[in-house]
Parts: sequence; structure tokens; C-alpha cells
Amino acid sequence: MVEICPFRGWRYDVSQVGDLSDVITPPYDVIDRQQQEELFKRHPCNFIRLELNREEPGDTNPDVKYARAASFLKHWKIDGILQQEHENALYVYSQEFEWAGEIFVRSGFISRIRLEELGKGNVFPHEQTLSGPKLDRLMLIRSTQANLSPIFGLYPDSTAAIQRALDDVCLKLTPSVAKDPLGVIHRLWVVTDHEVIGRVQAALHDKPVFIADGHHRYETALNYRRELQADGRLLGDTAAANYVMMMFVGMQDPGLQILPTHRLVSGLPNITSEELQKCISPYCQLECIGTGERAASQTWEQIEADGGQNIFGFGTAADNTWLLVRVVDLNRMSELANEHSRAWRSLGVSLLHKLLLDKLIFQTFRGTPQFQYVHRLEEAATAIGSKSHQIGCLVAPATIDHVREIAAGCETMPPKSTYFYPKLLSGLVLNSLDWIRKKFLHVRPLRRQSLPPTVHNLQLGISCNSKPPIPRRDCFALTQTTAALTL
Repeated sequence: MVEICPFRGWRYDVSQVGDLSDVITPPYDVIDRQQQEELFKRHPCNFIRLELNREEPGDTNPDVKYARAASFLKHWKIDGILQQEHENALYVYSQEFEWAGEIFVRSGFISRIRLEELGKGNVFPHEQTLSGPKLDRLMLIRSTQANLSPIFGLYPDSTAAIQRALDDVCLKLTPSVAKDPLGVIHRLWVVTDHEVIGRVQAALHDKPVFIADGHHRYETALNYRRELQADGRLLGDTAAANYVMMMFVGMQDPGLQILPTHRLVSGLPNITSEELQKCISPYCQLECIGTGERAASQTWEQIEADGGQNIFGFGTAADNTWLLVRVVDLNRMSELANEHSRAWRSLGVSLLHKLLLDKLIFQTFRGTPQFQYVHRLEEAATAIGSKSHQIGCLVAPATIDHVREIAAGCETMPPKSTYFYPKLLSGLVLNSLDWIRKKFLHVRPLRRQSLPPTVHNLQLGISCNSKPPIPRRDCFALTQTTAALTL
């Protein structure tokens, strides 16, 4: 059974940081080095210092950045940069965005959910995970003892009754608002109505939850709980580490968009459209659409109009030509992927990689193929036109129904099968797992003018600087001192 729980989240005090747009970040896994540096410069309290801290000159080892993230978190709590909610709440979260000339609004709510072992309860993954990102997130959760960003979960709700009940309450509330660099408008409402929260909990109790995004963070939360349990530090069934923060969105939400993830392949010899047709024609129907960006657009229009998973667009850089490719012989997939279900074998990304690329193209045109993934048609067309990649593959996105069917069957989809847009922001609300120092952190914002000069100077030193000057060995003592001064 799914157990969700409201919680007392920590949020930015905008009277101290100013525009919320300046302090929020995307999730860690879509931030490159350049964007990381830009976020560090944007605001001294930008959430990047917690979500994806960087190595600094003088660090003795790469793991120091995790301790530094924890130091920022603790200092910002003490200094009132982050404030804890006065009572348990659900956080209604909407994202207004534009895609392909149309405006969408995706709505859901953030809560805690009791952790379940994947495949043994009502929480289902749909993606495979990698050890590297899980270790990185485990190091961070050990240091910060917090869920810094929400996992993205989906649940069936054909009538939208759950979200509608929350939206009705939000009509009387004022949201926090932030706009990200992509132009997405994010709104967050704090719902503390006990009766409404109870209704939401009851409505979700028997529903399955499918992880849309955040598989690494969910598995990391499970690993962290196992660590605490093994060390005797998991204090009972209601301990904070038994839960993880999650955003819940109904699977029928009109703003729920899965974008295509097109493939650009380099590391191959130059391939003409005629050579490609000869290679894959035994299994496919082929139509040459034309050359250039206009042909790429026409190819994609036909793929969208068809709506099937067995239709693709292939661009060849050698002659800047685009082909419409329809796989008509699906029997070979039973041989190539007999360990998978029929639903998995019929996915577009499965057909593309198992049959067209791995079995046919890469066996015919030898090389060391490397992939780049893009979501916009213009990016794929530009890459083929500039000859930066040898072939481009336009592939239809998987649907919500595919996610539900394959995940419910305890299978995971091939890598890069889904891209839920937009990403959930980090920094709107966080969930603390810190049970050791909890009594020292629940303090009022400090009134600087009433503090002794020495403490006042310390507070100035730990508020929003890019690197806290307080040595880590002094942080805990300082926390106790400042807490005592405000009680």
C-alpha cells in the first residue's frame, strides 16, 4: 500500500534572498560544468551549492564538496536563509511551459512517501540505474541528511479528483513563483488543510506509483535507509529515513509531456542514403523524403501523424538526405530480445537499437559509434547538415501507457526511452532527515542587531558566502551557541 505523509519542509525566505528565480536550480543530472559555474555566480545563496557543489582549490580530496554542501545547508538554516514550515504540509506544484508553440500546465503535489523495495510493493521503476550517480547521491545524503530535490512519481487518476481537491484549496492561497532560464514558470502553494490532506492520503493508498524521473535518488534513499538500519541508527518505523520526498502527478494530467529523444551517431564511416537503404531494406519499407532541414521537418511530421512506434526518420550526413523508415518485419525482435516482453520489444527505442542499429547498421558499417541525444528536431537537422555526425535517428517518444505496462511487468525500459519535460526544480522545498541535530536547528531567525559583536561577525561569515569560512570542526559548536542565544 502507498503511504504518503505531509512534512515540514524547508524553503527559502525571499525577504532574505530576493527573487526566488535567482536561487533555484535544475536537478543535478542535467547541469553541465558551464551551467554549474553560472549558477554559482547568479546568487550567493543559489541552491547549486547544495544540489551539486563543486571542488575548490585547496580541497584535500574530491569528497570535501559533500561536507561543504552540508555546511551551507546547516548555516542557511541557522541564519534563517532557509525557514521550516510551522506545520506539516503538502506542496502543490505547477509548471507552465511552452512546447512546439503550445502552452501547457503540469500540476501535482510534493509529499513524502514511505520507501518500498522496488518490485515488492506499489512503487515501480521504468529505467535502469548506474552505480556512479547512486554513489554521488549517497555521499550527498550522508552529508546533508536531507532530500534536496523531489523524485517524480506518476499515479493513475482518471477523474483528476486528487489534484482537483488540492487545486480548490489553492484558490485561496498565494503561491511562491519562480521562472527558470528556459522560460518555465514554477508555482508552489503550501496546503496545511488537514481534511484535504487526509482525503489525498486515502485516495492514493491503493494506487500504484510509477517513477518517471529520479530512479537514482529513489534507490539511493533505499541504500541510505539500509545503512542506518545496519548501524542501529534507524529510530523506529516513523524515522524520517523511512520516507523520501516525491512529486506526484496524475497520469492523465493534460500537461504531462514526454518529449522525443533523437539519436545522433558519430564514429562511423560516411554513409549515403542509398547505402543505408540497402542495409536495412530486408526488414523495412523506405521512402526518401528529400534533403536539408525541410525534409527533416517533413519526415518528423509523418512520424507524428502516424503515431506508431515502428516508424523512424534517418538522416545521412554524407548527402544530407532524410529517409522515412517503417519496420515491417517484427519477428526478428523475438530472437534478438526474447528475454523481454512483447510490449518492450515493440517500443520504438527497442526496435531502433536492437534491430536497426546494433544488428544491421553497426554490423555493416564498422566503427566506434558514439551517441548524442537531443530533443528538438532542429538540433538533429543541424547536426546532419553540418556533418558533425554520420547519421541522425528520429524516434517517436514512448507514451504513458508504455511506461505503465512495462513498469507494472517489473521490466525497465531501454536507456533514454523517456524525457519528461520540464524537469522539476531543486530548491523550492527540501525534506530534512537530520534527527541528530534536529533540536538545535529549529530556531527563530536571528536578529543581528541584538547579538554580541563576536556572534554577529560569525553570522555574517556563514550566511551566503561562496565557501563558508568556518572550519567544519567548529560548525556543530557554533550551531549550539547560536541556538542557545535565540531560545
